[in-house]
Amino acid sequence: MEQISVSPVFVGRGTETTALTAALRRAGEGRPQAVLIGGEAGVGKTRLIEEFLDSACAPTVVTTLGGCLEVGAEGLPYAPLATALRRLHRRLGAELERAAEGMEGHLARLLPDFGATDAEPNDEFSRARLFEHTARLFERLSAERTLVLAVEDLHWSDRSTRELLAYLIRTLHRSRVMIVATYRSDDLHRRHPLRPFLAELDRLRTVQRLELARFGRGEVAEQLAGILGTATPDRELVDRIHRRSEGNPFFVEELATAHQDGCVAGMTDSLRDILLVRVETLPDETQRVLRIAAEGGSYVEHALLAAVLDEGEEPLIEALRNAVGSNVLRPDTDGEGYRFRHALVREAVSDDLLPGERYRINRRYATVLEENSALVCADTRPARLANYWYHAHDPARALPTALDAAREARRRNAFAEQLRMLERALELWDGVPPEVQQDTLRPYDWAETYPPCSCDPGTHDDSCYQLCLVDVLAEAVVAARRSGDRERGLSLAKRALKQVDEQENPERAAWFRMHRSRMLGHLHRSGGDEEIAHALRLVAGLGPSAVQAEVFALAAAHAMLGHPTAADVARAERAVEIAREVGAAGVEQHARMTLGSLYAHFGDPEAGVALLADAVEKCGPLGAADVYCRGLNNLASLLLGLGRAAEAETLARRGLEAAGSTGLLANTGAILTGNLAEALIALGRPTEAAEVLADWVGGPGEGAFHEFLDRLRAELALDQGDVTAAAAFLGRAREAGRIAQQPQHELPRVWLAMRIADRDGRPLDARAELLAALDARVERHAASSGQLADGGSGWLLPVLAEGAAIEADTRGLPAADLGRPVVLRRIEEAAAGLDPKVPLHIGWARMLEGELARAQGADTPAHWSAAVEALRASGLGYPLVLALYRGAGAAASAGQREAAAGLLREARELAAARADRHLQREIARLAERVGLVLDARPAERPAAPEPAETLGLTPRERDVLRLLALGRTNRQIAEELYISPKTASVHVSNILAKLEVGGRGEAAALAHRLRLFPEGELAPTGA
Repeated sequence: MEQISVSPVFVGRGTETTALTAALRRAGEGRPQAVLIGGEAGVGKTRLIEEFLDSACAPTVVTTLGGCLEVGAEGLPYAPLATALRRLHRRLGAELERAAEGMEGHLARLLPDFGATDAEPNDEFSRARLFEHTARLFERLSAERTLVLAVEDLHWSDRSTRELLAYLIRTLHRSRVMIVATYRSDDLHRRHPLRPFLAELDRLRTVQRLELARFGRGEVAEQLAGILGTATPDRELVDRIHRRSEGNPFFVEELATAHQDGCVAGMTDSLRDILLVRVETLPDETQRVLRIAAEGGSYVEHALLAAVLDEGEEPLIEALRNAVGSNVLRPDTDGEGYRFRHALVREAVSDDLLPGERYRINRRYATVLEENSALVCADTRPARLANYWYHAHDPARALPTALDAAREARRRNAFAEQLRMLERALELWDGVPPEVQQDTLRPYDWAETYPPCSCDPGTHDDSCYQLCLVDVLAEAVVAARRSGDRERGLSLAKRALKQVDEQENPERAAWFRMHRSRMLGHLHRSGGDEEIAHALRLVAGLGPSAVQAEVFALAAAHAMLGHPTAADVARAERAVEIAREVGAAGVEQHARMTLGSLYAHFGDPEAGVALLADAVEKCGPLGAADVYCRGLNNLASLLLGLGRAAEAETLARRGLEAAGSTGLLANTGAILTGNLAEALIALGRPTEAAEVLADWVGGPGEGAFHEFLDRLRAELALDQGDVTAAAAFLGRAREAGRIAQQPQHELPRVWLAMRIADRDGRPLDARAELLAALDARVERHAASSGQLADGGSGWLLPVLAEGAAIEADTRGLPAADLGRPVVLRRIEEAAAGLDPKVPLHIGWARMLEGELARAQGADTPAHWSAAVEALRASGLGYPLVLALYRGAGAAASAGQREAAAGLLREARELAAARADRHLQREIARLAERVGLVLDARPAERPAAPEPAETLGLTPRERDVLRLLALGRTNRQIAEELYISPKTASVHVSNILAKLEVGGRGEAAALAHRLRLFPEGELAPTGA
């Protein structure tokens, strides 16, 4: 009688099935979903997936399945995606090929059927391009149907697979795609790499976690009924199996099969015995085949297994038939090999081997695979071979295969797996003869500008040994940086520097110092400046080389983002010369881009823009997509700072398009998005800017300038009058603090913080922000002996103008009056060193002059006319509407009502176009205060009411507000007006409500800003 161990009836899991079905429905509606199914080994994750995929089959749904393979410490790079795509290819054929058009080069790294990959660049950004093209493929495939991607055994996934899945989950937000993945939760120890991956995905609203629980007794009874073919299994048997299996469905199956076989004596509470009980009942030859198959990995090809055994096809088929019939092995769905029924069975069989037996089997696998590479897929061969030789304990053979596997992983942009193989090579290094070491390394194609070992292969001494080891360390450093494991990269670089004699090999030492600086910067740690300085000293006296050019270019670029000096300009120019001389074209254009930004910073913006634009155009033929995107980003940022927002918008969009087409969105997408949103804000298109920010979804990459985006979100919230939300976004940006030392981000944050504090009724906090920024500026100048250039006019002038405006608004407040002279003097000193060149900066300088005069009570319409004239030329709305508003106030005070009305009408239109609710309210209040009806004809204008009356204040409330503006407490107000403190408190509350302000300080500031009282009324009375 045929025996079965798997219940033909699907037991339980009603809640999970409902959740999966609902997720599939949402995905079909264009709301992509991800469901992560966890559970201990044997709890039924695979069965749930199989049942769901079977039920999901429909004309409007296509499903595919891939599994992670257990090979070494982690799985093969992208193994489940490669399997899933291969199955899709077999099912869809030409349709899949059409969907991949234009992206075959990178997609071939997942599925070699797409063609060769050699034509595509292989750099640290290649992985990002692969991710982007994979997402685009899924978008195209799901245009007309729902696509379900199932991935099994995520706990064995390699890092690259996890990051690609995370990228798909994050970016496929408008596609009909559902991703289902399973993982073994009992394998997730505290340091398991899957833990942070799951925690990160938990924060996404499209991700749902399901945890499969063990079966209860009733479900175990149903499972046993299906396995035994009886409606009511014996109660005692159910109780015993439920107790011993503890509800694990796989263990239930094993115990039920053992019961059917009468193998009661072999059953114990030991998991290993339960797992091996069925294996041990098989014929000896079948057990021997299973032991050999277990060392082949989670999946072993039939042809490979046959070659390893080399005993004829018939005996192998018979043994495999027994193994499959007993459900220890199962044929792979593609029909090319076998998998163990459960990975725990394979582990148990493997663990039962003697050490010498394991070494021999792995050596046999390696030997056979070297003799006939066609026995396995080409994309898995290097890693498989490396693992076989490693477990065969043959370092001389394991080292070169580990390096081959590392090279293949790099070719496929699987940098984490490349690093793992390189670290294995380092582990094996001491057990390999020197001649094997060097012969192994000689064909290795070293990345970037690193100078490889060039010693004579016929001679090997200790120094040669060290240099060859440093070669491996160098490649590992690059792999660590590209994979994002910068902590490990720092450690590897430190180890390499101990091996390098700086006197004999200064270029190599400089190369490692340069990479340490980059990684320290990405980790936001100190020490990067010192590493660059050390690298500069090492290459200073050497002849021209690619390393020297890159060190000079890196030093100049690092300084450009902070506070450059004239020496940095010279260094960038020298980097360009050296790179051109040695033929390092990518480094040359990178350095020219830095040089263009430096020219603009040092007072020649037109020359800077021209040089940067030329460098961008020359990147095209080089195929250096990363440098090209960097240039577009820098050029957009530079033009934006110069007030040329329309051009900046065009370049930012061009940069985003280029980044998307080359898979670099994860690396440069955030900052390009920020530049685009900032340009739209400057152009008075806040709704579009908000949409751009809302649509941005970050990739797998790090250092994505999220602080920049949060600052822009705060800008939009503040313009909408939501001070609380603005403060929250700003706090988040400052807390991250990744780019705090870059003036182009630091000073706008200071300006924003000042405006938030001012509108929140905290003018002294705004003053503190200003003084802290000025103190830092003075310290930098002192540290550089005054060699810093003041090229940041576009960033500093708005900060100074805002500081002067706040001082003007708080005239008469005792707490603010005390330190005002010092603050105004500091502002004037900072402005004295600035030399604005472009209309926007000149307009801000005129604004500053007007605010300084207003702070002294001496501004005139002429001050603001000068600002308006300069700002009209810039074409930007925000500073212009502010200048018009200030000019209207000055004109009204001078009795020029017609002029004031005209300025206010124009200001109102601009503020409305920008959706700036704050300025709209301020403009309306000023119009009411001076009695201007902006929509009425001159003959219809009523007589001007008292300023305070326009705000709905009673005479008594006006008296209270005047004293409040002088800084009086409620008790002091009560004493001066001969009322009770409680009555004074009520008046103050009414005033705050009518003025729509949040506190006493903001009410006082508003009274001063709107000039509700004559100057004499707000003069301190000596109290």
